[in-house]
Amino acid sequence: MELTLVGLQNSGKTTFVNVIASGQFTEDMIPTVGFNMRKITKGNVTIKLWDIGGQPRFRSMWERYCRGVNAIVFMVDAADEDKLEASRNELMQLLDKAQLDAIPVLVLGNKKDLPGALDERQLIERIYYAAVADSALKESALIVMILCTKDKNPIHMYIA
Repeated sequence: MELTLVGLQNSGKTTFVNVIASGQFTEDMIPTVGFNMRKITKGNVTIKLWDIGGQPRFRSMWERYCRGVNAIVFMVDAADEDKLEASRNELMQLLDKAQLDAIPVLVLGNKKDLPGALDERQLIERIYYAAVADSALKESALIVMILCTKDKNPIHMYIA
């Protein structure tokens, strides 16, 4: 299985990959420059995971790394109100790419433990309805709220 993980800088993409791969949470992550690729094996499943940098200069690469994968994972920092509109706009631009129409999209709302973080319903209203509901991907999009921490990792799933 091959997945591409995209989202704005500091949304928690690399931390998420590290928690999945090793179970290790690191407080201070170095921003991804370009991309990182990790192969993660859990049981009989091997996932090739592309972690793409979220800084503006790398966003033009997102489409290239999303083509041909089994799913696109779009990470949103649910506690960063200042970047929410930019996240929605970037997601909309990605969903407008005809070559990505048949690829399922998972929107992960991260950092739900931080003050001011959007809850599941707020994220659905602010991200899903604005970006996904009118796109060709509306039948294959899912929003999940997560929290990558050292001691706990609750994941709550909401299908929009």
